[in-house]
Amino acid sequence: MEFLKKLGISAQNAGVSTGTGWLDKSDSAPIAIHSPVDGNLIARVTPCSEQQYHQVAEKAQSAFLQWRRVTAPQRGEIVRQIGEALREYKQPLGELVSYEMGKSLQEGLGEVQEMIDICDFAVGLSRQLCGSTMHSERPLHRMYEQYHPMGVVGVISAFNFPVAVWSWNTMIAAVCGDAVIWKPSEKTPLTAIACQNIVQQVLIRNHLPEGLLSMVVGGPEIGELMLDDKRLPLMSVTGSTKVGRHAGQKVAARFGKSILELGGNNAIIVTANADLKVAVPGVVFGAVGTAGQRCTTTRRVIVHESVYDKVKESLVSAYGKLRIGDPLDENNHVGPLIDKDSVSNFVNAISRVRDEGGTLLCGGEVLQGQGYESGCYVTPAIVEAENHYATVQSETFAPLLYLIKYRGDVDEAIALQNGVAQGLSSAIFSLDMREVENYLAHWGSDCGISNVNIGTSGAEIGGAFGGEKETGGGRESGSDAWKAYMRRQTNTINYSAELPLAQGIKFDL
Repeated sequence: MEFLKKLGISAQNAGVSTGTGWLDKSDSAPIAIHSPVDGNLIARVTPCSEQQYHQVAEKAQSAFLQWRRVTAPQRGEIVRQIGEALREYKQPLGELVSYEMGKSLQEGLGEVQEMIDICDFAVGLSRQLCGSTMHSERPLHRMYEQYHPMGVVGVISAFNFPVAVWSWNTMIAAVCGDAVIWKPSEKTPLTAIACQNIVQQVLIRNHLPEGLLSMVVGGPEIGELMLDDKRLPLMSVTGSTKVGRHAGQKVAARFGKSILELGGNNAIIVTANADLKVAVPGVVFGAVGTAGQRCTTTRRVIVHESVYDKVKESLVSAYGKLRIGDPLDENNHVGPLIDKDSVSNFVNAISRVRDEGGTLLCGGEVLQGQGYESGCYVTPAIVEAENHYATVQSETFAPLLYLIKYRGDVDEAIALQNGVAQGLSSAIFSLDMREVENYLAHWGSDCGISNVNIGTSGAEIGGAFGGEKETGGGRESGSDAWKAYMRRQTNTINYSAELPLAQGIKFDL
């Protein structure tokens, strides 16, 4: 395929980059990467060995010691050049995201645009890494806070956003003065290799140190090396709650810091005062976009009884119009799940929730035949359910939407929304100001992201992204999320000829 050639992807690929070159292939058995679109073998990748990982980590540490001395605006200039390179390769990289991961081409191109956007954001940020000045209680003293580069940042990303989440972390970390080691999902390493090929051009052209922005393809054993590595003072981990709980404990045990972006069980509240012409499309896209494989996917829709039947009818009708097939065909709405294991999880979740008392309204089939040879295509499902069902309480990473009725005021709906272990994204559709303000108040939605009259997915890079409770509490991307990639330092300067002590303490000699 032409886009593979443009991105430097061959039949056999090394899986370890130091940012300015590729290490020789190790003796590890290569990973075969098949597309969920058609089941075809795309390429093979030789994963990183333990010896190669330590080699990369040493180079990253050495690169950091040089990079931290470069001024922040100069660091921003490098990120600007990376953004320009991504613009040049947007089309082929978007096509590769779509073919390797399975999301629609529009979403693949959107993911690359998200990378470009975060580069632009980071360039501006490079001139705004500001501290604070405060008054000292001691005369002729000045106090202020400043931020310094953290060190080498480890990034472990997931398959569903194979490149965007890496860029959120890496571009911000880079302008903050950090080096980065990236472990992409072993399910989607080709997009990572393509990104490294693009970034390497910029790093080499600017004579930057080897190891500055590096990448290691591998399985859980490489992830464990990173979690245990004291050379990585900060780990950013995207994945399931189970993965994040393990990662957080491992990193905390060595007094490292973590940014955890974990599971979501996101809900949309549709009140009696909602504009259904806006609400229904918002629910549908939130539930079926990326075939339900976003951490911000809408998994529950909580609807007031007065509009429940109308919403149910509208949703079932809309699902019947979904076009499912090759995501590179822009006429299709829904592509495949990432692999057959995900298909099994989808089918099993529907079976379990029905056993608990749920009613399948539509979908839930595994598609077969021409165009569906990979075995990864399903029809998105809607199930009438109760919020307390065990299956509803957990996250199924697939296009499975639970339809839940509420009868009281908006406080009842908010309690249902908050009544799960996860706290990532949420939304309410209402034209009633009181309902909206109660939802956004500190006693309202307990999620890190709370939207009004838009869905749960489609976050912009300008805001900090992340959630609470079992979502992990991490924040990435915009706003002041950059502070997580730096260490804070408080400074007090005495410009008097005396030595007064704080709290009026006397210590006379």
